[in-house]
Amino acid sequence: MVFKRIILVVLDGVGVGALPDAGEYGDQDAATLQHVAESVGGLSLPHLEALGLGHIVPLKGVAKVVAPTGCWGKMAERSPGKDSVTGHWELTGVVLDYPFSVFPQGFPEEIIATIRNATGVDPLGNIAASGTDILGDLGEEHLRTGRPIIYTSSDSVLQIAAHEDIITPENLYSLCRKIKKVLFPYNICRVIARPFKGAGAADFYRTAGRRDFPRKPVEKTLLDLLQQQGIVTCGIGKIKDLFAGKGLTFSHKTTSNLEGMKQTLQVLNGMSQGLIMTNLVDFDMMYGHRLDAAGFATALQQFDSWLPQLLQQIDSEDLLIITADHGCDPTTSGTDHSREYVPLLGFSPAIAIPTELGTRDSFADVGATVADNFRITLTHGKSFLSELNTQR
Repeated sequence: MVFKRIILVVLDGVGVGALPDAGEYGDQDAATLQHVAESVGGLSLPHLEALGLGHIVPLKGVAKVVAPTGCWGKMAERSPGKDSVTGHWELTGVVLDYPFSVFPQGFPEEIIATIRNATGVDPLGNIAASGTDILGDLGEEHLRTGRPIIYTSSDSVLQIAAHEDIITPENLYSLCRKIKKVLFPYNICRVIARPFKGAGAADFYRTAGRRDFPRKPVEKTLLDLLQQQGIVTCGIGKIKDLFAGKGLTFSHKTTSNLEGMKQTLQVLNGMSQGLIMTNLVDFDMMYGHRLDAAGFATALQQFDSWLPQLLQQIDSEDLLIITADHGCDPTTSGTDHSREYVPLLGFSPAIAIPTELGTRDSFADVGATVADNFRITLTHGKSFLSELNTQR
């Protein structure tokens, strides 16, 4: 059968165990979902459990139900790296042959000089650091000097932090756009604006004004191909940023998981055909990077509590896919993403016999499945549409 609507929900950072090559990234001990469950004495996720979550990996508090209502599996990432852009691009059929450049010791002077020449600003920082720690270290100097703070991580990112009273968010975004243009030769994936507020080091906090300025996808994504065929595509959360605005009929930015979930329901209620791609970022941004396993667990349980509202709006002509883009284990050393398998759950009332989808070779299998449904072709990925055992 052909589904009229497909809802793809990406739980940002919710990995389910280290990939075989995770040791090359220092992530051999990562298992985000399992470790979060263990750290809080078990998770209560009855609705994800019913879909088959407990069949993907053993999870404390989550049963391996006898008769799941959904299909289940997990997926490996073929592209090198472990950042959100690479993960989301692969979900939409773009598999990279080479990693984006990373600078774990800070950016070389050539890049900083290029930024100075292009923007006229002399930045502070230029180190690899946690986004919250660096505000405590350099925020007050930024207030005194007006110089923006530049920092990075193990991902291919150049992040720019500025107090909203010193550099307004709009001016910070303009600065990011200028820097993005001159960074192209250095193969850096994203420039990220990180506005913050607060009176001093003890109470600095990042606002909801984050904005990502990524490179454009290196080839046409599922979103581009659907749009070319006149099929509606909607991005919710940071999807527009991750795809540099390409391939979307319309989009909605959000400031939290709760807002993302609300927007998903609203769009679904008014959309008769097409793809909705939602990113729920709090798992990663608010809890994984901040090593807050308890907060991570609470966010998972909030999502699970909301899930019935989504399931109630799904009929036999709809397909729901729940997955992730990478891991972000809050229990291991460091605050960066982790290279992990991601969960795969599929649900539709049209699925007659829920089944195991196995361990997939690539995140691109999701894109291939959506493409297969809408009768278009992707270069990468293997569709699991025929494995869903639909009633017609």
